[in-house]
Amino acid sequence: MLYLLFRHFLDGQHYAYENTLFRGTCAALFCFVTILLFLPRFIRVLVKWKLGDRPEYDHATLNELTRDKSNVPTMGGIFLLSVVLLAVVLLADISSFYVQMSIVCLIWLCALGAVDDWLKLTAKRRQISSRDGLKMYEKLLFQIGLGVVIGFYIYSYGRNNMATINPLVDPMSVPAYKILAVPFYKQGLALGTFAFMIVTVLVMTGTSNAVNLTDGMDGLAAGCVAMAALFFMVLTYIVGTQELAHKILVPHIPRSGELVILCGAILGATLGFLWYNCHPARVFMGDTGSLPLGGLIGFVAVVTRQELMLLIAGGVFVIEAISVITQVGYFKWTGGKRLYRCAPIHHHFHLSGWSEPQTVVRFWLVASMFAGLALATLKLR
Repeated sequence: MLYLLFRHFLDGQHYAYENTLFRGTCAALFCFVTILLFLPRFIRVLVKWKLGDRPEYDHATLNELTRDKSNVPTMGGIFLLSVVLLAVVLLADISSFYVQMSIVCLIWLCALGAVDDWLKLTAKRRQISSRDGLKMYEKLLFQIGLGVVIGFYIYSYGRNNMATINPLVDPMSVPAYKILAVPFYKQGLALGTFAFMIVTVLVMTGTSNAVNLTDGMDGLAAGCVAMAALFFMVLTYIVGTQELAHKILVPHIPRSGELVILCGAILGATLGFLWYNCHPARVFMGDTGSLPLGGLIGFVAVVTRQELMLLIAGGVFVIEAISVITQVGYFKWTGGKRLYRCAPIHHHFHLSGWSEPQTVVRFWLVASMFAGLALATLKLR
């Protein structure tokens, strides 16, 4: 909104506001300061509404280690995502198709997470054990539905608006929106409509749930999301700038540069939230925060055609998700044996003797290394 006002009144002038990286940095600072100043008031509202979390695990020792987390306010993701939305509306070009779709993604998944959190909290308050939030198939239904909607509109928009070819990236003359960029391989792969839809659904659903699984310790998910958001903030700026995209040999997606503001807002918001979410946490984001944050990271990866790069940049999320899948699979296959003490894998290390702060900080370090490796691979082709 502010961007459109500046462009209207300062038309024809070259000001800093035209630079997406500048506006993305402003969005990060705005979100960080806003959450730092006003989140305590929202925490008091959550306390007043008695929206306190009561984490329960299928492991007696872990329940004992986390007993001090009972009644810590949750659903802080409502405030976190509201600030992200405000920053995007104020600083991004809201006439951009990709910005509009990111807002749809944010609201859709935030609503899904809020319903899930609310059902959990009210069930515990009323001592109803039969309804512990949404069922997994119910969440997957809405996540897959969003992936189908996003995939359809992104592909249709690309087909109608990206007739130009990126010859450096695609010597086979395939439009950029059809390219699936492959790390270490400069030409990429061409996707048809069906393959594009499948990839979009898998990436957005998988990332949303992977971040949700990572959100199990004070500050763990927020710190790891911040690392991924910083990487995609840089990558989106490259992909959205034609000269840089041709130089780095990645698909150039016109107008995708506006998502730099979204990534900057996520970066600043998660760092600001981390101020109160670090150990010992004063507030949790809940599914209300983790589901949309993961979905938005996946959305940016789809738009920039860097879905496979997300596997590197979000390496911690991948490890967390694989640990759950392998734990469940091994448990069923062996009739009750476990690969890890507890899954997701951060609980395994916690039960192995690492303190919670040690586990979180070490996972942050691994996340930063994955983000750095992903950035380095842009030139390893």
